[in-house]
Amino acid sequence: MLTITEENYLKAIFKSSLKETDGVSTNSIAKELETKASSVTDMIKKLSDKKLVNYKKYQGATLTKQGKDIAVSIIRNHRLWEVFLVEKLNFKWDEVHDLAEELEHINSEKLTEQLDAFLEFPKHDPHGDPIPDKNGNINRHNDITLADLQANEIGTVVGVKEQSKSYLNYLENIQLELGAKITVHNIVDFDRSMSASINNGNSINISHQASKNLIIKKSK
Repeated sequence: MLTITEENYLKAIFKSSLKETDGVSTNSIAKELETKASSVTDMIKKLSDKKLVNYKKYQGATLTKQGKDIAVSIIRNHRLWEVFLVEKLNFKWDEVHDLAEELEHINSEKLTEQLDAFLEFPKHDPHGDPIPDKNGNINRHNDITLADLQANEIGTVVGVKEQSKSYLNYLENIQLELGAKITVHNIVDFDRSMSASINNGNSINISHQASKNLIIKKSK
């Protein structure tokens, strides 16, 4: 049995490993968990003793197969619960993360599989993040961000990189939700902000900071 803290560390290492080609540094893990690097070092040693993490000083941490399986299972639980909360209990997409953080630690394979079936096997959570299947396979986004589009190009919103409440509220207020089609009209040279229209209707102005955190599937 693992503690919730230990499970959170495995999840953090897995998420950070998607951004780094080598082992995950203690600083990256500390940033992901908003804690001190010294605390990370102590926990990595514990997880290494449990054969869940491989760690070498100055080379970072990697998950063993068992560690990765646990991390992916937790992520699967989290994203399925987010779908449930939004689709079945009518929570908004900016309200579900903290609740799912608690629910993800319910360790019941039967519950997870029945939840998946009840939701009719969703492929993505409400923020567009892919949901691992029961075998742990996960399809990462290969799409670009809105900031990568040029003037007169069109894309469909398929996910968000930033999931803070303030950012999700901002997107909702300007109707930039999953599935929205956005057409870029003009890009300002000075700050890379852009003017665009949504679903060939409402016109918006969006900052570079906001556009680089919005995942887009470009229309051909």
